[in-house]
Amino acid sequence: MKKIGFLSFGHWDNHPAYATKTASDTLLQSIDLAVAAEEIGIDGAYFRVHHFARQLASPFPLLSAIGAKTSKIEIGTGVIDMRYENPLYMMEDASAADLISEGRLQLGISRGSPEQVIDGWRHFGYEPEEGESDADMGRRKGLEFYERLKGEGFARPNPNPMFPNPPGLLRLEPFSAGLRDRIWWGSGSDATAAWAGKMGMNLQSSTLKFDESGKPFHIQQAEQIRLYKQAWKEAGHKREPRISVSRSIFALVNEQDRYYFGREADRTDKIGFIESNRKAIFGRSYAAEPDQLIKELAQDEAIQETDTILLTIPNTLGVDYNVHVLSAILEHVAPGLGWR
Repeated sequence: MKKIGFLSFGHWDNHPAYATKTASDTLLQSIDLAVAAEEIGIDGAYFRVHHFARQLASPFPLLSAIGAKTSKIEIGTGVIDMRYENPLYMMEDASAADLISEGRLQLGISRGSPEQVIDGWRHFGYEPEEGESDADMGRRKGLEFYERLKGEGFARPNPNPMFPNPPGLLRLEPFSAGLRDRIWWGSGSDATAAWAGKMGMNLQSSTLKFDESGKPFHIQQAEQIRLYKQAWKEAGHKREPRISVSRSIFALVNEQDRYYFGREADRTDKIGFIESNRKAIFGRSYAAEPDQLIKELAQDEAIQETDTILLTIPNTLGVDYNVHVLSAILEHVAPGLGWR
């Protein structure tokens, strides 16, 4: 059994073929899709976060709206770039969204990936400390956010406050107990996966990672996950960790599917660069008739190591078609793989 969620990048553009021509279209359709996905039995609605792009950015208004209109589906991110965040303000936003959804927030965070502009986090008012890289800054801010979610007091109260204070140091409010166990670290390397396991965060691994061995993507990702599990065990954490991978998977069950994704059937892993000096490997897409899809996915070692699969969706094709894409996986593929 695996949890199955969708992951939307939230694209929009004034393109004739797009059902999402504006930011409003994307936001409102994201809410509608999450509601519909819950109705068909999808377990999670996750959203990518990008700045300076025609894509979803500030996630908490959207997550709160989805939380208010649904009752069971997990809601989350994959991932928030911590270089752009104020960890304290983010804790207030995240706690509020979690309370609105009654404890369904699954928040993916990371040090971030290359963005649309040069050093975009500087425009948000953030600078690495002396001797830090921007990646170091992202991890430091991620840890500060994670630490504050313990709910411990740290701020000295004003002796003459506007409202009465409880005794002792004050924590941020609102506080959502249990949210700290639902923080995920988005890892692109073996080292950061092991670091996340040591820190006690859940693990998100996407369709790309740094190429560290030359092996096929799914094997490198499976090895990354095993390193994470080992680090988790050695750290002595008491609960069981959660691990997700994202995949582009399309069951070709009608002519519309074949028109959109039939050419994806022969796709293979790709090698490229997401940073100027580090080679990355990009995992293949899966698109085939259901029986063939089951055979191919059964050979994906990384999927076998996880409890959660996030299906990347073509959000620009509209709510109805994406409900069809998700329904086809639930009906024709998941049972044959033992995911359902």
